Amino acid sequence: MTANTVVGVPAETAGGERRVALVPKVVERLRAKNLSVVVEPGAGAAALIPDDAYVHSGATLGDPWSADVVVKVAVPTDAEIAKLRAGAVFVGFLAPLTQPDKADALRAAGVTGFAMESIPRISRAQSMDALSSQANVAGYRAALLAAEHLTRFFPMLTTAAGTVPPAKVLVLGVGVAGLQALATARRLGAHTTGYDVRPEVADQVRSVGAQWLDLGIEATGSGGYARALTDGEREEQQRQLARAITGFDAVITTAQVPGRTAPTLVTAEAVKGMRAGSVVVDLAGESGGNCELTSPGQVVVEHAVTIASPLNLPATMPEHASELYARNVAALLELFIDTDGAIALDFSDEVVAGACVTGQEA
Repeated sequence: MTANTVVGVPAETAGGERRVALVPKVVERLRAKNLSVVVEPGAGAAALIPDDAYVHSGATLGDPWSADVVVKVAVPTDAEIAKLRAGAVFVGFLAPLTQPDKADALRAAGVTGFAMESIPRISRAQSMDALSSQANVAGYRAALLAAEHLTRFFPMLTTAAGTVPPAKVLVLGVGVAGLQALATARRLGAHTTGYDVRPEVADQVRSVGAQWLDLGIEATGSGGYARALTDGEREEQQRQLARAITGFDAVITTAQVPGRTAPTLVTAEAVKGMRAGSVVVDLAGESGGNCELTSPGQVVVEHAVTIASPLNLPATMPEHASELYARNVAALLELFIDTDGAIALDFSDEVVAGACVTGQEA
């Protein structure tokens, strides 16, 4: 590719998606690297970013699909992939484990595709880790949803009418989203407890002021994720969790294994044992849900317990979610850029090679 590489930013078309792949501050950052940026008119509208803000930052308004590099948030549709020109680079979420047909379509179109969720989870790539940045948003929103649906106060309140004890919140799965949910729930005044099958995260749970629930079941996997449990481990985990869950007012679940159906952590029997008015917020709905009674994308009431399974929570906070995601994208693009602003893909770089799902190293 030649110097003065053009980066295109299309409007997101997925239902409910309010984020945008680049924000004006990050456009300025890329312009300083000798890149041109073309933004589709209205691309930032759902994130409350007017076209004028992009123009002021140095971008131009126009057709983004003919650009050298196209950056998106949501997985592209087949129609969107068809708009990309041969030889282009695509950067965005691509769901390579669950929607491999997208990589096939990009390959057939002659496009080099980079999946944001495939960036290696190593220290050097933390600034590019979009899974983590968006999980922070999801964890924060999950705690607010739990507080919203709970029929009781989160904080302890001392009033003339007496003292109300704090709500007890349990978070199952304490990756980035889980830790943020614990921290937010504690800020709201709840008594918080975290559980995970990876014992090494116990100190992280305690670092945000929460207690650690130890069930004696360990399943550390690779890449910072848990491995799938054996049948025996799963049965024992469900038995112990069912007993523990009944003592909590709100349960937030975030446990997922990449490319697999989400593990069932909250059984129907456990929900039945919870106090009336309690809440389950299931963040694993897109991969089947951690709660046996979850209806992905819906809020249902079972056994007088509210079960909420929101999809794409980061899109409900489009301003900050877009800002964080745009920084992730820019950090990755900066690995592609030489001193003249041309794209020079170095597949000897483990981040570049790891994120590529179509092209030389895929």
